[in-house]
Amino acid sequence: MLTPELIEKAVAWLIATGLKLLFIIVVVLVLLRVSRALSRRLEKVFLKGREDEESKKRAQTLSNLINQFLRVVVLVIAVMTILGALDIQIAPILATAGVAGLAVGFAAQSLIKDVINGFFIILWDQVRVGDVVRVAGRSGTVEAVTLKMTVLRDFDGSVHYIPNGMIDAVTNLTRDFSRYVFDIGVSYFEDVDRVIKTLKKIGEDLRSDPAWNSDILEPLEVLGLDRFESSAVIIRARITTRPGRQWAVAREFNRRLKIAFDSEGISIPFPHLTMFVGQDKSGKSAPLPIRIENAGGAGN
Repeated sequence: MLTPELIEKAVAWLIATGLKLLFIIVVVLVLLRVSRALSRRLEKVFLKGREDEESKKRAQTLSNLINQFLRVVVLVIAVMTILGALDIQIAPILATAGVAGLAVGFAAQSLIKDVINGFFIILWDQVRVGDVVRVAGRSGTVEAVTLKMTVLRDFDGSVHYIPNGMIDAVTNLTRDFSRYVFDIGVSYFEDVDRVIKTLKKIGEDLRSDPAWNSDILEPLEVLGLDRFESSAVIIRARITTRPGRQWAVAREFNRRLKIAFDSEGISIPFPHLTMFVGQDKSGKSAPLPIRIENAGGAGN
């Protein structure tokens, strides 16, 4: 049965505590709306004027992550504030939460590392779906990038699931443009300038071909004679292509290279051995017996 004293206490509680709770709830709702608006604004910042699908997915992933983090922070602070307004001792709760958080942190430290690394990989736009990359000793085409892991598919179709915590360096082979480096070996007896001229002509013909000119961004760069090896001199060149097209262009260049060298009579050497017969002081050489064998038999 309601008595004047109970009514008076209820009114006093509503005035003192109820208004505090109402104020806290209003502030929480405002902060949640602000966090949602801030995450949307950050999504536009992350896009940086890009409209491709992968940039949109990256921006949405980052903005959703930030929005979820802000929501958790706001709700945790709101719960602690409400408990304080209700005169509930929060010190034991904080101590228990601290111990539980420490235990969870030790158990899930690899997961936390994966998530943190994944966040920065996405934030810095290091890889996108469709890029060809080398990470953690593996290489392949990126099929998915999440906060937890990066998924690669290599040339033979094998799929590699790589936790982001294992990634300490990313080599992206298809960002903005790609290049292929040629190390072309020719015989020591060849005229190097003639070989370089032939290489440049092959590059010009390839670039002027309608089937390939859209893939090649710059003319073939012939860097010159790079080094001497046991049976060949190595001429280095490189070609710049659209991202991911360097291997197809290189295969076509090599095909044309073989045809052109055969036509020009330029020798592509294979390992061989040159023998010199020694002479004594009088200029005489020891006899060198040679045995020649063929399908019909052998002779001396």
